[in-house]
Amino acid sequence: YCTFCVVPFTRGEEVSRPVDSILTEIRGLAVQGVREVNLLGQNVNAYQGELDGEEHADLALLIHYVAAIDGIDRIRFTTSHPVEFSDSLIEAFSEVPELVNHLHLPVQSGSDRILAMMKRGHMVLEYKDKICQLREVRPDISMSSDFIIGFPDESDADFQATMDLINDIKFDHSFSFIYSARPGTPAAAFIDSVPDDVKKQRLKTVQDRLLELERSHSQAMLGSTQRILVERVGQRDDTEMVGRTENNRSVVFVGEHALMGKFVDVNITEAYSNSLRGELLADTIIS
Repeated sequence: YCTFCVVPFTRGEEVSRPVDSILTEIRGLAVQGVREVNLLGQNVNAYQGELDGEEHADLALLIHYVAAIDGIDRIRFTTSHPVEFSDSLIEAFSEVPELVNHLHLPVQSGSDRILAMMKRGHMVLEYKDKICQLREVRPDISMSSDFIIGFPDESDADFQATMDLINDIKFDHSFSFIYSARPGTPAAAFIDSVPDDVKKQRLKTVQDRLLELERSHSQAMLGSTQRILVERVGQRDDTEMVGRTENNRSVVFVGEHALMGKFVDVNITEAYSNSLRGELLADTIIS
């Protein structure tokens, strides 16, 4: 386990649900009109679900099975760990169109030294190689990640390595936090030598750059037509509807309440850091 993570100590070993159990649940959801599912796990890539007999299905095979269910048009999964991000999972992005064009792949740090202290089990180059392979099969895939800032003994060089990784990958969206020790975890015994003011400044630097990248990705979507799954009525104006793009952007547009749960095409007219506005294209209700 990662040295900073308390989850294994509070929830125990991760257990993979049998394949039939998951597929039965999803078929039932599809009958009710659900169009998108999100396969969840603390480390969902490590999934090994029981099939008939003694065989097991990995996450890639499960995704293929889910994609074959009538009515399911979008599949997401989270949270992933780079170590278990297998070749078969990369192939699924090539073979399964229902798998959305977005991936959340936490890296936590761009420093090999800090990754080793975190016991992440991989180096930065290996992480970058996974993303290169993904971009070969999905050139425009949207990438997001998690970053822990101010991990014990994080040096200026370690922090700069994280900034270098962010600038290299150009993440679409990411979450970043100042390290907070969790009692009972191995990292809680590490000497926290990074001053609080340094942690705060580093976090601001990271978040400013991540926000800049996020805005850039949003601006690049201006003028494009996006397939939106309509999720709800707008909070400020009930003549507006809100849907979500494949790359996990919220889009606000004027539309009828009857569009709830349907796919529509929307032309993007305004872009913000984490949301978009658009215009519903006439006669483009997909389902």
